[in-house]
Amino acid sequence: MRNSFLYFDFNKENLLNALLNISSNVDFISILSSNLSKDEIPLPQDYITYDLIAGIGSLGILKSNENSFNKLNDLQTKHSDWFFGCLSYDLKNEVEALESKNNDNFPTDNMLFFIPEYVLMLKDGVLEIQTFNHKKVCDEFIFGFNFEELKTKEFDCNIKQRDTKEAYVEKIKKIKNHIQLGDIYEMNYCQEFYANDVSFSAESVFSELNNKMQTPFSSFLKLEKKYILSASPERFLRKQGNKILSQPIKGTRKRGVTKKEDEVLISALKTSSKDISENVMITDLVRNDLSITAKIASVKVKELCEVYTFEKVHQMITTVSSEVDSDTSFAEVLKSAFPMGSMTGAPKIRAMELIEEFEEFKRGIFSGAVGYITPSSDFDFNVVIRTILYNLATNYLSVGVGGAITIKSDEQDEYEECLIKAKPIFDVLKFTLDEK
Repeated sequence: MRNSFLYFDFNKENLLNALLNISSNVDFISILSSNLSKDEIPLPQDYITYDLIAGIGSLGILKSNENSFNKLNDLQTKHSDWFFGCLSYDLKNEVEALESKNNDNFPTDNMLFFIPEYVLMLKDGVLEIQTFNHKKVCDEFIFGFNFEELKTKEFDCNIKQRDTKEAYVEKIKKIKNHIQLGDIYEMNYCQEFYANDVSFSAESVFSELNNKMQTPFSSFLKLEKKYILSASPERFLRKQGNKILSQPIKGTRKRGVTKKEDEVLISALKTSSKDISENVMITDLVRNDLSITAKIASVKVKELCEVYTFEKVHQMITTVSSEVDSDTSFAEVLKSAFPMGSMTGAPKIRAMELIEEFEEFKRGIFSGAVGYITPSSDFDFNVVIRTILYNLATNYLSVGVGGAITIKSDEQDEYEECLIKAKPIFDVLKFTLDEK
């Protein structure tokens, strides 16, 4: 049984700085930050669980590439403890009869979780720490915090793209042809921007990215030599007791320079038949996924195609909920909904087959999920988008970006939307895409 200690009057930004400063001293750390206060900006229903939650250090590790969900369930049942980690998109190959043979320069396990030495939960200035250590050790840990803000040092990052603009446009045309033929209704197509021989401080790059983006499902993970630096705006799935929540995003517009320009962009997104149809199709897919484990008639759409404003973009978000029986395992709920429909398309299996056919890289962690599982088998996971993947061992950097393709998609507009999503990351990496 872990000991629980409370500390008061903690500032979230200072705590985040302290945890990033700790990162270099541990092999495993996961920091999940909401970045948003309900008093500052209207949010979707049930969006914020903690202002910040983190797991530090490792008392045990699960790395799995087969039968992964059962292994996770068995390990959590055995320990009834906290687990922090990630689910690779390629877990789909365990869930369905699929495979991934695309270019893979950021190899990862299908599933990786660790049991942390310290769990930190911040809400409204109150910091709760759960640990097997005694209070004296915990106090020494807290009072040793370095709250100094990390500064980004100069570095070179020569980013390339797997798809040229011309190749991207041609692929979107071919995907639309599959839609025309009735193979699929919608498909999420992604491209990779990448760089070799990159050397930087992942902690300081994340700090700058997080300050710039201020997204509600931001995450920093150090998993030995691999880093996940995510400014995700999207929740995949949350479980609290027997209540399940999914909040898919489909539909994006950039922020305006003025309030009036913002209003025009918001109105355009709210009335866009293309974005609404994208969102509705994925909503139906999510409803179907949740119904696999849900009690009869418990799947509800709480909000449909609502537009919310974030630091850099406006997003169209839907909130879908369900209830499960008490004997339904958390792993069953995760498995039945994975991978998330917002990153595949519909029908899901055929869309995933075509994704493998058209994309030029193995997604791995990108479009997978990062999150945590509690001792009581609750969980919360984001969608790994708007993310930098960095391998310190090989100095390889990867940024995936994509969007939903429907019959109404315009190839040039889809390409521009990808760049809108990627631009804040490119800005942090001091990169400008030259398409001349």
